[in-house]
Amino acid sequence: MSAETAGDAPPSEVRHNRGFVRYEVAGRIATLTIDRQDRLNAISPALDDELLALLDRAEADEGVHAVVIAGAGRSFSAGADTKRDEASGHPVPTSTVDDRAGRELNLQRYFRIWDSPLPVITKVHGYCLGRAVQLAAVCDITFVAEDARVGAPQLPLGAGFNSVYWAWLIGPKKAKELFFNTGSIISGTEAVRIGLFNRAFPADELDEAVEEYAQRLARTPRDILTLQKRAINRTQDLRGFREAMLQSVDVNVTAHHSDAVHEMNRRITRDGLRATIEAFQRGEIGV
Repeated sequence: MSAETAGDAPPSEVRHNRGFVRYEVAGRIATLTIDRQDRLNAISPALDDELLALLDRAEADEGVHAVVIAGAGRSFSAGADTKRDEASGHPVPTSTVDDRAGRELNLQRYFRIWDSPLPVITKVHGYCLGRAVQLAAVCDITFVAEDARVGAPQLPLGAGFNSVYWAWLIGPKKAKELFFNTGSIISGTEAVRIGLFNRAFPADELDEAVEEYAQRLARTPRDILTLQKRAINRTQDLRGFREAMLQSVDVNVTAHHSDAVHEMNRRITRDGLRATIEAFQRGEIGV
């Protein structure tokens, strides 16, 4: 029996680091750690693809009963990578059709986590913004540091694509309150209070809390975990979860071609992302 399939394998025996995500198996838990600290763990299609390839690896290991997704360094993730080129795996769309195909592919990537036979736990600390919230929200269980900064995209560069996750979990009234006010950020404690995430812990207790929960969860036979997840997720699919997420693609692509978003992108190209965010926060854009 290999170390990877052994239920009692020590953490040091199973490690993997190909690029953006570290892979480690300890006992019955596989941990996928996003490690792109030079860009605050910004999420690109290449990173998503590696994350899902490692999820495949965990599922293929019969000794693994659960997966934990975490972020290395100061934050879980600052959100989607804003660098759009072939080298980053984030090509610039050449048409509306290409844009729509790219948005739907992004959505289907995270449906893959939703459909995984394994329970997936997310551990959130530091910043968790935009697409990072999508990743954390689509996982089965999300534990967060009380002082984490959880938020919507910081500029109005689209519409609907992020907010539907929030609306599904926290309700339409609260989602409107936060997303109409572009750039809203709440604490990890507030994210739990409104129902976006599961539980909040002091930052210095988060690792231990996730470890303890994951170890208790992993005592349950893998087949039973798979069936429990499937039963609960089917109730959400019957309520329209997938259709709600999919309709956001068309809304978002429409927003991408609005005058407001074109102007915002021109400002980013001219002044840079940080300067554009600061100008927007001062009320100098969109008036």
